[in-house]
Amino acid sequence: MGARAHPTSAHWGHYQVVVDEGRVVDVRPNPDDPAPAPIMNNVPAAQHHKTRVARPTVRRRWLDHGPGPDPRRGDPEDEYVEVEWEKALDLLAQELDRVRTEHGNQAIYGGSYGWGSAGRVHHAQTLVHRFLNSIGGYTRSRTTYSHGAIETLFPRILGAPSVPRLLHRAPTWKQIQEHTELLVTFGGLRLSNTWNASGGRAAQTAGPAMREASDAGVQYVSLSPLRDDIPEHVKAGWVPVRPGTDAAVMLALMYVLFTEGLADTGFLDRCTEGSDVVRSYVLGDRDERGYGPGLARTPEWAERVSGVPADELRSLARQMAEKRTLVNVGWSVQRARYGEQPLWAGVALASCLGQIGLPGAGFACGYGSVGTYGGGSTPLGLPRMPQGENPVSEFIPVTGISDALLNPGGLYEYDGQERRYPDLRLVYWAGGNPFHHHQDLKRLTRAFGRADTIVVNETHWTASARHADIVLPATSSLERDDIATSQGDLSVRVMARAVEPHGQARDEYDTFAALAERLGAGERFTEGRTSGEWMRHIYEQWRATTARNGFEVVPFDTFRAEGGVEMPGRVDDEALLAEFRADPEGNALQTPSGRIELFSSTIDSFGLEDCPGHPVWLAGPAVADREGEYPLVLVANQPSGRLHGQQDMGAHSMSQKVRGRAPLRLGPADAAAYGVADGDVVRLSSAQGSCLAGVVVSDAVSEGVVQLSTGAWYDPSSTEADCVHGNPNALTADVGTSALSQGCTGQLLRVRLERFAGPEDRLPPVRAFDPPVGVTPVG
Repeated sequence: MGARAHPTSAHWGHYQVVVDEGRVVDVRPNPDDPAPAPIMNNVPAAQHHKTRVARPTVRRRWLDHGPGPDPRRGDPEDEYVEVEWEKALDLLAQELDRVRTEHGNQAIYGGSYGWGSAGRVHHAQTLVHRFLNSIGGYTRSRTTYSHGAIETLFPRILGAPSVPRLLHRAPTWKQIQEHTELLVTFGGLRLSNTWNASGGRAAQTAGPAMREASDAGVQYVSLSPLRDDIPEHVKAGWVPVRPGTDAAVMLALMYVLFTEGLADTGFLDRCTEGSDVVRSYVLGDRDERGYGPGLARTPEWAERVSGVPADELRSLARQMAEKRTLVNVGWSVQRARYGEQPLWAGVALASCLGQIGLPGAGFACGYGSVGTYGGGSTPLGLPRMPQGENPVSEFIPVTGISDALLNPGGLYEYDGQERRYPDLRLVYWAGGNPFHHHQDLKRLTRAFGRADTIVVNETHWTASARHADIVLPATSSLERDDIATSQGDLSVRVMARAVEPHGQARDEYDTFAALAERLGAGERFTEGRTSGEWMRHIYEQWRATTARNGFEVVPFDTFRAEGGVEMPGRVDDEALLAEFRADPEGNALQTPSGRIELFSSTIDSFGLEDCPGHPVWLAGPAVADREGEYPLVLVANQPSGRLHGQQDMGAHSMSQKVRGRAPLRLGPADAAAYGVADGDVVRLSSAQGSCLAGVVVSDAVSEGVVQLSTGAWYDPSSTEADCVHGNPNALTADVGTSALSQGCTGQLLRVRLERFAGPEDRLPPVRAFDPPVGVTPVG
């Protein structure tokens, strides 16, 4: 029949896969996409790669000795045994039943992260949670690695509905183009981050929209240690700032506003609580604990901390007061120790400008962080597979998995509560890879060794799968039928099967249905429907919702035949908190004061040393000890070669590697100081561990900074380094942002760099893409 192009969707966009004789041989961009994401080029190699999980597999030691803690879990030489599906399902059903009977359902941790597939039916996180709910529940995670500090802090200072608005319903780029004069962004507007959106995008619109706004006269200022944290096609001023000092810069900007009479005292008095406290702190009349005197947060002080010249800070503050200004704080900025502070300080800075609630102005949190941000919203909702109700109330912060496994029953603080970690015995992971997201991977390995059983549904032999006892092969998104769409998307699209399942891979829906049947919950899980019938059901439910709101969309059969429908009821969001600004009394926020809480008596009452009751300057580890054992700051940002760690073996991802390892960027002065050049392999070390990486010298990186993106598959196969492939989480510390949110701190850390010495043949090979011992690849 020859090659044929099949339209499909992924988190990185709508595109086409070219299939010839049952294999994906190429990809093509969607003709209607103005700026298609190049990471689609990873798909052909990844779809048929030797790391695909082809058969149900059980770790030999677990199979021989039964469930229980095992420090050998994750050993690169550990052997796996391929078994028949029925045996694997029987073993897993028996183990699930044992754990819930002997220890209760709270001993089951339903770990998952929602990036497994763009599909709304075959959404791994939804399916594993639905299954576990059907058999009595599970301990769940709360918040995300992406923006855990945001999710915990903002409900306290802006009210509970603030998080969905800040993360999903920001003013559109069209609004920015029409109204904004100055966009000041902390953490930049990294273009590659906008390629990805949970659920996919019909077209990549963020990059072109940034350019159109720039061409229309919007002035951009990017404060970041990386010059290319903002696209080249956007005319922007770059302010190199030392990593982790954003809050110090914001406090100094507020100092200028207060001392030069530029702060909008009317807005502060009418719409905020505690501006007098923040003013006293900034001017040095009090310290962070409410005692006085403190240290004035002058531009000269901020220059010593951040490296930004004091005169430049004064000039920027005056421009921000003069112009219609939007203050954006990217998600990356809060992924560091004391990550709540730049968020809170950003809100305080925008409040001092008095422009919150005006079109194209105020505060934002996420431009340049994800593709949906600034793209409009869909108030009528999306087709979704229901997860059901969880009878278990127990939860842990998503970053607490190592702590929970290593310290069952241990006390910890979270959002003003003193809590105990549950005694987790079985971990079920689907659609996620904690050995990508989590910090301090040696510690995570020790933690996984403490569980009785680790279960993973996977498409590929990721590091998480190689730490599991039972691995069940899952179909990829190209091997099943589904629906794709996301918040603010232009359309709802059909994802039709393009190729047959790899080896014995099954749809996870069918896997969970079979397990539920064995555990007496088959009907509760399926409700009598196949996955195809669920696809029709959730579409028709959504269609009924749109009809009740005055929008008609085609029936399911027409939708499937035509390949999609335009998104009904899509709106361009305007100013955040506009109604509140217009009438603070009539539209009070859901905070104790009803206003924006620049000082929170609630947070203050928690008595947290690492998160006082108002925004302050706290010097994190990345700021201190520039002359110490670890003199460089590593920025572990999101990769441009792939989505997280997905399809790391793909062509686009591999094209960025240096001698098969993740690329480490550093500036020319630092390269000369350390005697390294393009193409060299170096060892990075931290207090937690070490990794190897390949050198790329770039003048886009500030002096004293090195940049190594996340996502290289973890490879602990050599004694030369804890990861020979370049995963920065071999180096990061497993510690929360603060006791308030326990957010992820994997963005910044201090490291030491040395050129990898020795002959070429001593360079350890990368084995991350080799299947484990005992597994026979299916080509």
